Amino acid sequence: MNRLILPLAIAASFALVAPVQAQAVKKPAASSQSMVGTPSKLVLDNTTRVLSTLEKRRAEFTKNRGALNAFINSEFNQMFDRDYAARLVLGRHARGAADADVKLFSDALAENLMTRYGSSLLDFNTALRVRIKSETALPGNRGVRVSSEMLRAGGEPIPVDYLMRKVGNQWQVFDVMVEGVSFVQTFRNQFDSPLSQRGIRAVAAELKTGRIQASANR
Repeated sequence: MNRLILPLAIAASFALVAPVQAQAVKKPAASSQSMVGTPSKLVLDNTTRVLSTLEKRRAEFTKNRGALNAFINSEFNQMFDRDYAARLVLGRHARGAADADVKLFSDALAENLMTRYGSSLLDFNTALRVRIKSETALPGNRGVRVSSEMLRAGGEPIPVDYLMRKVGNQWQVFDVMVEGVSFVQTFRNQFDSPLSQRGIRAVAAELKTGRIQASANR
């Protein structure tokens, strides 16, 4: 797996995809108009805006990482359901945990990821294209899966799936799967042992100070 794809997907949840051509699997002739209001359309519209901004402000962001971080955080907070994703990452450790502790872990994980991987967005190849394959309901009415493929010149397509759920009136991403690898499962595996040994608050503190690093690579 391209080692930048999953980190980039996590860093901005949808910023790893480029301006796209949409091809619905069940309705190949579907137009973008028919996708209005759907999670797929939301991913595509936000992707186009984010990558356009990255391209236009690349020189500024290269010189001013603070501006880059502010931009990423704004987009990340808008599109990513951080606290719900954090509960999934915590897994069994979230059972009975206070909401304040989950939020502490969520904020620390997000900050750690932004610090470690945010600048990688400047190296992202905006010439890549993405084909939206399908949008299907998740079991148990948990949301939807937007399945896509990243199209690379001279390379095999890379499958990227976004798991989304509705929070209020807004669809938000809570997991990203690249070549079948879930970022939630990746971090759950990484942090299970430290959480068992030291607890949520201690691990959150270590993430915040950088004593431990969230690693998005397999």
